[in-house]
Amino acid sequence: MTTLRLLAAVLLCAATVAAGPIVLKAARLYDGQADRLVSPGIVVVDGARIVGVGTGANVPADAEAIDLKDATLLPGFMDAHTHLGPEGSGNFAQDRLSMQEQTTGEKALGAAVVARRTLMAGFTTVRDLESNEFIDVGLRNAITRGLTPGPRMLVAVRGIGTAGGHCDPTNGYRWGFLHPSSELPAVGVGPDGMRQAVRWNIKYGADLIKTCALGGVLSLNDDVDSPQLTQDELNALVDQAHTQRRKTAAHSHGAEAAKRAVRAGIDSIEHGSFLDDEALRMMREKGTYYVPTLMAIEGIRERMAAGLKMDARERKARQAMDAIDVTVRKALSMDVRIALGTDAGVYPHGRNAEELHLLVDRGMRPIDALRAATSVDAELFGIADRVGTLAAGKLADVIAVPGDPIANIRAVEKVHFVMKEGVVHRRP
Repeated sequence: MTTLRLLAAVLLCAATVAAGPIVLKAARLYDGQADRLVSPGIVVVDGARIVGVGTGANVPADAEAIDLKDATLLPGFMDAHTHLGPEGSGNFAQDRLSMQEQTTGEKALGAAVVARRTLMAGFTTVRDLESNEFIDVGLRNAITRGLTPGPRMLVAVRGIGTAGGHCDPTNGYRWGFLHPSSELPAVGVGPDGMRQAVRWNIKYGADLIKTCALGGVLSLNDDVDSPQLTQDELNALVDQAHTQRRKTAAHSHGAEAAKRAVRAGIDSIEHGSFLDDEALRMMREKGTYYVPTLMAIEGIRERMAAGLKMDARERKARQAMDAIDVTVRKALSMDVRIALGTDAGVYPHGRNAEELHLLVDRGMRPIDALRAATSVDAELFGIADRVGTLAAGKLADVIAVPGDPIANIRAVEKVHFVMKEGVVHRRP
């Protein structure tokens, strides 16, 4: 057996492939779309797909029964904003430097570990919004080929921005300090530069395009609320991406940068800490999705409370912390379409489901939080025809949580059954 096949066998040893159809049973079921749970929960799976849902489903006589008892069946959760790279220490500045010492192979193996952890947490599909050294592309392909367990991945390759911006990986470091590969064609200037950067990302495997429309909390040499791309640059970027049938996402804490991105036709605004009423109205009218990534703020807050010194970044972090609660509550009251994303990697991987209770704590109904993590994300991703709901013909991505998540939304943090495309990766 080759080394690669041996590694695949070891990593997949926990997965169970059924010889025939399976019927999943539980006390309750949420289909990803309805406004309530139903009882009892029944899902019939044959191969990689769902063939029946509910008490009227035809259950083959030879179906293997998996009875999860007092649990709720749900579609596999989705995360619209992850970075499935190797786990860091939580000291963001030191992690950036220590990563320079690792080979691409080491980083890829670390990424495989966190991908498996993400899957075991019940997240069967993610958008990965930029990585280094094409680790996201390699990880996506390895998962698709069955070489390592993990969520289905839609990858952005590199975030696109301008020189000295949040998506510029050498921003804030002296010239020549970082590896030459950090100077990437994904950093562009002017409309033509944006089009070239989009084409470069798609050439190397991007499923979607991410841009940094303004500064960030964790970058060194910019403000968190200052626009970094002109209207013409964003217009060109979105037009090129949509022409090549790719969705777009804009990192944008501030209102003005978000408005420019929405005018350009961006599909989602990520973070949005300082969105004002006008920006939120524009998003509602245009159908632009809002991905608040509350777990990113939570992760930074926890690390600062534990004594992490963020130096120049701390002021920006506190600005975002102070603003995000009001912004999310306002977005909810204005019926802006909220999708679930977490910025996994800024906090420890595997805690993605905590985003649901953070949304509920800020006024979202539990049923809407479940919807945001399933069918709403599927619509944003452009794959609602395959996943996001429990329905006949859809891919068999099914998870289970103990009890009733409507009564206690934190039940989603205790996923004890995970099936992806008919393969059981976790069971009680």
